[in-house]
Amino acid sequence: MTVLALLGPTASGKTTIGCDLAERFGAEIVCVDSMTVYRGMNVGTAKPAGEERARVPHHLLDVAEPDERFTVARYQQLAREAIAGIRARGRVPLLVGGSGLYFRAAADELRFPPTDDAVRARLDRRDIHDLAIRLKEVDPDAATFIDLENKRRVVRALEVFDLTGQPFSSYRQEWEHRNPVIAAGLRVTPAELATRIEQRFLAMLDEGFLDEVRALLERGLRGALTASQAIAYGQAVEHLEGKITREELIAEVARATRRLARRQMSWFRADARVRWFDADDTARASGEISSYYDEQLTGSTP
Repeated sequence: MTVLALLGPTASGKTTIGCDLAERFGAEIVCVDSMTVYRGMNVGTAKPAGEERARVPHHLLDVAEPDERFTVARYQQLAREAIAGIRARGRVPLLVGGSGLYFRAAADELRFPPTDDAVRARLDRRDIHDLAIRLKEVDPDAATFIDLENKRRVVRALEVFDLTGQPFSSYRQEWEHRNPVIAAGLRVTPAELATRIEQRFLAMLDEGFLDEVRALLERGLRGALTASQAIAYGQAVEHLEGKITREELIAEVARATRRLARRQMSWFRADARVRWFDADDTARASGEISSYYDEQLTGSTP
């Protein structure tokens, strides 16, 4: 059975259009997002609300605690289970989200190297310069595509080598193969996307985002929030601690979100399976993508 996908940057309208398409094609949504997996992080991650979840079944939401180490390999396992369950019910899997890595994990046969907290901690205690030298020695290929000033990525590459004896770069070969997926991408002009990003964060503030962060802090999750890659949470902690003003909070979150959107688009543009649709007009994009899915499904083999 065919897998559908709706991809695009943050604030491009994926949630609304995804629900419309899921209802049209008898689909269930598998969320392709690295942050909506966490319980209690709802407003700040723009997690689909109760109304949207009532319209269409959503999978891979609220499957981990904010201070839990949730890996892409774990996500892949859960996504495959969700897709298998959807197919068993005679429904269509619809992957919806903005995380390029999580999309590849759900859609393709990628193999993810093991992890070990003790090995990672041992490596992390070393100087980044020494780590970079060692990476060049044991995996010169990886040293050509990894930012050697990014300690997290250098540590990960060396962790894989220490655990498996195989160079981290050897895992890249699997990335060349891509499974058939009918994928639509949402493209929004930079000016429109910037407006949406700011308006959405202002709406989040009105919806109680700061109260959400306070509740998480009361649960002792400050470290998880400040270390999290989820935009807005770390900045919100700084605001609540009096380190930045409300205006600075809004401006910093907007800048960080725009940077995220650019990275997301860069990732998805490299995937030839994605057919792009202008999404400044959400209703029109929904109709055009629906027609595209129809055309592709008509010509595909069940």
